[in-house]
Amino acid sequence: MSVAALAAVVSRLAAARDRSVFISGRLAQPLPRRERESLPRANFHGVFSPQGCAREAGVSSDDTIHPLRIPNFRAFWFTRLAMTLAQYAMMLIIGWQTYNIARDGGMSVAGASGQLALIGLLQFLPLFFLTPFSGLAADRLDRRTVGKVTMAMQAVCAAILAVFTQADAMTLPVLFSIAVVLGIVRAFTGPALSSLAPNLVPKAVLPNAIALSSISWQSGAIIGPAIGGYFYEVAPALPYAIGCGLFITAFIALSRIGKVPRPAITGTKRPIGQIVDGLAYVRKNKIVLGSITLDLFAVFLAGATALFPVYARDILHVGASGLSQLAAAPAAGAALTALWFSFRPLKTGVGPKMLGAVAIFAVATIIFAFSTLMALSLAALFVIGAADMFSVYIRSSLIQLHTPDEKRGRVNAVSQMTISASNELGDAFSGTLAYLLGPVAAVAIGGLGALAVVGGYLGLFPELRRARTFDPPDEITDIVPDKKPSGEPT
Repeated sequence: MSVAALAAVVSRLAAARDRSVFISGRLAQPLPRRERESLPRANFHGVFSPQGCAREAGVSSDDTIHPLRIPNFRAFWFTRLAMTLAQYAMMLIIGWQTYNIARDGGMSVAGASGQLALIGLLQFLPLFFLTPFSGLAADRLDRRTVGKVTMAMQAVCAAILAVFTQADAMTLPVLFSIAVVLGIVRAFTGPALSSLAPNLVPKAVLPNAIALSSISWQSGAIIGPAIGGYFYEVAPALPYAIGCGLFITAFIALSRIGKVPRPAITGTKRPIGQIVDGLAYVRKNKIVLGSITLDLFAVFLAGATALFPVYARDILHVGASGLSQLAAAPAAGAALTALWFSFRPLKTGVGPKMLGAVAIFAVATIIFAFSTLMALSLAALFVIGAADMFSVYIRSSLIQLHTPDEKRGRVNAVSQMTISASNELGDAFSGTLAYLLGPVAAVAIGGLGALAVVGGYLGLFPELRRARTFDPPDEITDIVPDKKPSGEPT
């Protein structure tokens, strides 16, 4: 306790004693409730809590501390940044190599687009089948250990890709095989890390922590494609080698997170029963279900990222460096939006604003579909990224705050599956539609479909439309009490 805090407490207690204990030499009545509640609270040891003393002294308490002042959260933040840098660099080059090997092998634009669709499908299928088990693993096992194992496996995948590329022996079967392995790994990475973050900060600052976590993710999404595209031109194997190093860095950062208590799972102890229990919770909680599925259908339909190689090579004619810019533009918009929310968290009108952001996302996608100018395409993608981050911030906060910690791994596994479905399976959908109708029509139809989804959700999920704040219902508040952050602030 600081000297200033102690002095504030002693002064307040002296004033309280003078007012409520002795008045004109006789025993007085107890203080009014409002004045009693304004005094610092004592804990069960009979000493005054740091939070109460800090409030009296006008300094930050655990409930108002910035998340990056918590060592465990800092380590988590750097873990996510290094991992995302590596993932985005790798996936950009995997897509670029897949498309170019297909085109150089004699395939048409439509046929090569179909190969991109297959890459997305191969990543999604393992995640789809493993989601129930990966969520249970995040709830029953040490989430740090799960994360470290997946970092190590991704480092091995990056090293294999670097070796094949350096030897000029890269083939479509190699790329497809690595895509499957990455899909398996990501099935376990997402639930473990997403469920770990709320254990590292107090609930009161969780929305700030989510925004900061999104900054690390979006910063990786901005810089990662640049690492992939620009270093590929220097040496084709270099992006994979750098990715391997970044995954090792993420492993080290994750190892610095201190021990985090695992929640006790209530209800049935049987694994299958626990999986069913988690899925049932998602189905019953309309805020959680609506938030998860809104992203699923909107991004599934309006996702254009799988067709970036097509636009870069055959529509905008900007090459590998232009491909990096296309991939970085939405991430730049998202990062700036997340940075804003890390300092100015959203507090009101969260449901309607999330639906509005998805509508803007859809309109910007339609503009990108028909653009043949690089500047207009980048501007549309920037808006797409900003609107997507706006909705992601609200959706993530609602899901985390409306889910008890004991079910968070399983709920986050369902959330990740829908995110992956909207991304990887959405890529497969976009590639298939591009094969049938052409890339421009595929992206435009997807944007129109996302607009229709927003209109439908206004009626299907009135709970989202009526959600004004992030505050969870009382029963969730009772289940997930405020916790002291893991790691002392520095």
